[in-house]
Amino acid sequence: MKKCVFHIGFLVILMLCSSCVSRGVREAQEVVAQADSLWHDGQMYGVDAGDSATLAQAYETLDKSTAFCRRIREIFPFVHRTSSLGTYSHACYHYGRLLREKDDPVAAMQAFINAIHSHTGDYHILGRVYSNMGSICHLAGEFPLSYDMYERCADMYLQNGDTLLYYYGLNNMAFELAEQNKEAETKHLLDTITNSCSDKNVLSLVSLTKAALYTNLNQFDSVLLITQSVSLSDYAPASTYALKAHALWNTGLTDSALMYANLVMELPDASKQDKYNMLFILINGDSTLDNEALLQLSGERSDIEFEILNPLHHKVTIAVELLKADMKKSSYRRYIYLIMVLVVLFLSILCYYTIRLKNRRKQGLQLLQEAQEERAKYRENRLQEMENLCNTLSQSASLQDEIQWKDFSRMCQIIDKQFNCLANKLKRKNVLNETEIRLCVLVLIGLSRKDISSTLPYSLNGIGKLKDHTAKSLGTTGKNLREFLLKMAIEG
Repeated sequence: MKKCVFHIGFLVILMLCSSCVSRGVREAQEVVAQADSLWHDGQMYGVDAGDSATLAQAYETLDKSTAFCRRIREIFPFVHRTSSLGTYSHACYHYGRLLREKDDPVAAMQAFINAIHSHTGDYHILGRVYSNMGSICHLAGEFPLSYDMYERCADMYLQNGDTLLYYYGLNNMAFELAEQNKEAETKHLLDTITNSCSDKNVLSLVSLTKAALYTNLNQFDSVLLITQSVSLSDYAPASTYALKAHALWNTGLTDSALMYANLVMELPDASKQDKYNMLFILINGDSTLDNEALLQLSGERSDIEFEILNPLHHKVTIAVELLKADMKKSSYRRYIYLIMVLVVLFLSILCYYTIRLKNRRKQGLQLLQEAQEERAKYRENRLQEMENLCNTLSQSASLQDEIQWKDFSRMCQIIDKQFNCLANKLKRKNVLNETEIRLCVLVLIGLSRKDISSTLPYSLNGIGKLKDHTAKSLGTTGKNLREFLLKMAIEG
């Protein structure tokens, strides 16, 4: 009774635990759904609405609940994707974005890496994830790696059928090439976009990428022409005026450079890096500033450098190292899985051929056994036929006429025809004379010693001696001579 109560209690506890786990997962999925909704409205969960701790908890819950599915998908990519993996990838993306907003690119990178390893089929979310990873790599100055991430991002958008975002991805790739001063490759990629895309915002970004390329190549007149064109369009981000101020500064147009530098400092979308660069122009180009203003601007520039840019660069460098380590690990893992697949394939082939060989042996033994049984049956039937024939001949009153006893050659032909070439077989042995062959024929037919004696003719005592001598010549005994002759006749 106590055991029964214990088991029932244990089952109840398990059911409660499973319900708690299920409830926790459902709550986490609801949080992710809310984050998706805010995201589509241009807001961020944990910043514009919702609690960052709630999103973190949802991320951790889904990370634990999908661990087994992710491991199975990692080993066996052909296994059907579950909806929980898609929800988990969204949780990774939203949490990674939140961590970037909270100035923690290292943890954000890990969240994005986990999204990649979720093996989700949501190519749009994967494109967003790769885009963020590319942005972090760019901030660390890892332009080739950033290009790789943006290339994967563009591929995800293309697989998702989103051509507009695909062109944004191509432009990001071109920007990373421009940072590496790869003029021909950058222009080729930008031409690909301009020949296929008509979206004004994308084309404006293409122009800014080209301006960044010319900036790196010190072709500042081209930069001024491009930035002037972009500034007249509906889409002109702060980087447009930052590039223009930099070009004006390098062409000696200090007053114009100062004007645009001041403009960038007032724009809300200006990055810290752009402001840092513009402060250099303001400090070194504005002769009207007094010492106090210069100290203030220098202090502001130092604050940006040491409190924001340098710490950020340190963090994003660690984040990139985390990405590199994961890529290396993933590469090793792919080799391991490939080896595992090859081993399994080899063992499968080996098992297949082993089973096939075993079946062939079994079939061969079965066929051999059937052949032996058939042969034994044939021998038995043939033996019975010969015994019947011998019995008929031995009881015949005209035996000598039937086998043409007096004509040895004719007799041999008849015996060969009726007893499977027995006479010819005896001749080929070259150990018997005509009388001994005749004796063998009579012994085979089954005549008694007396009948043999009268047929040959030979004395009874002589028949015994002749039979023993003949048998010895054939390698048997007088007692077994008839059995020996029957066997010789049956065995072809």
